[in-house]
Amino acid sequence: MVYYANYLKFFEEARTLYMAEKGFSVPALMQRGLYFVVARQEVEYKFPVRYADVIDVSTKVLEISDIKIVFENIITNQNGRLCTKGKTALCCVDKNGVPTPMGADVKTAMAC
Repeated sequence: MVYYANYLKFFEEARTLYMAEKGFSVPALMQRGLYFVVARQEVEYKFPVRYADVIDVSTKVLEISDIKIVFENIITNQNGRLCTKGKTALCCVDKNGVPTPMGADVKTAMAC
């Protein structure tokens, strides 16, 4: 079975792809001085994922403000069975770790 902490890696990869699909790569955001750090993480393990499984990780934004984005991830296996649900709250900070607005363009794109 997949080690429990690996689900966080699945969530992170899905968030990164979501942001890129909205036109914002992590390196490009960092060049703008915007860094997204995890402020809170919730995970519900419903059914184990095994290493031979093919999984789908869906991602959507549940909540957004000037400095925070809350993502929801749902992992299902190849049979469509719900395996894991998670919520990740990200805070936008500057290079010194001080909360900072993400910018209207980022906020608008992420909310769609």
